[in-house]
Amino acid sequence: MKRAYKVVDVFTERPLLGNPVAVVLDAEGLDTATMQGIARWTNLSETTFLLPPTTAGADYHLRIFTPRSELPFAGHPTLGSAYAALEAGRVTPRDGRLVQECGVGLVTVSVEDGGRVRLGLPPAKVTPLALADVNELEALLGTSVVRDVPPAVINVGAIWVIAQIGCVEDLVALKPDFARCAAFERRLGVTGVSVFADSGRADGAIEVRSFAPSCGVDEDPVCGSGNGSVAVFRWEQGLLPAGGAQYVATQGRCVGRDGRVAVTVAADGRVGIGGACVTCVEGRLSC
Repeated sequence: MKRAYKVVDVFTERPLLGNPVAVVLDAEGLDTATMQGIARWTNLSETTFLLPPTTAGADYHLRIFTPRSELPFAGHPTLGSAYAALEAGRVTPRDGRLVQECGVGLVTVSVEDGGRVRLGLPPAKVTPLALADVNELEALLGTSVVRDVPPAVINVGAIWVIAQIGCVEDLVALKPDFARCAAFERRLGVTGVSVFADSGRADGAIEVRSFAPSCGVDEDPVCGSGNGSVAVFRWEQGLLPAGGAQYVATQGRCVGRDGRVAVTVAADGRVGIGGACVTCVEGRLSC
């Protein structure tokens, strides 16, 4: 069967510089094993499958796969899939919004001008990282983390270990031990590790890197849920103004990308993640 298929680059206005997500727009009839097989074949950090909604109020149901496993939620696949569905005329916004059904429940996606989309991050569960695990994190990263803001596990559906690195230069220089990182992730039951460093600029910009070798993704080019989890972490640690904040996170330069993630944190701590999208590939998938 021929199925409509797109590859959308997320968090960029220019093709080939963001994080691509493969989107199968006609996923009805595909079983889980076939979806996982397609995700292994695309070998992108995530592949998604658009299905009719099963919950009242949702515009569509989305299933999200890494090359090795299914995720209940992920950021850049949510944004890229919404963009693909809009571009293909499969969905119509209501009051400028779409509602996605996925493993964590319903996620609202706002449709903005200029091909930009923004999601409301699902509620987060924050758990401090044990001291022994902080030591192991430093060992697998090959550098120290900022212990004055203790690393934590942030669960937004995707589950990230979050830590701050002292400076951007040290962040960019990281060469993690991916085998050790994968074992660390599996032992903790997390999706991966996202680390960040302040840019030192007055606008509060940061740089982020995300690693998820246990999911088959050594380094995620530009990670929506990772950036969302970093925002939750910064809010919980008092690193952002009490009245809320807006900033841009850069990610991807270590893997030849140039992602820009627009982050908003409301006065009550609610996090929004958004950015531009552009379609790089469209056609038919035989499966």
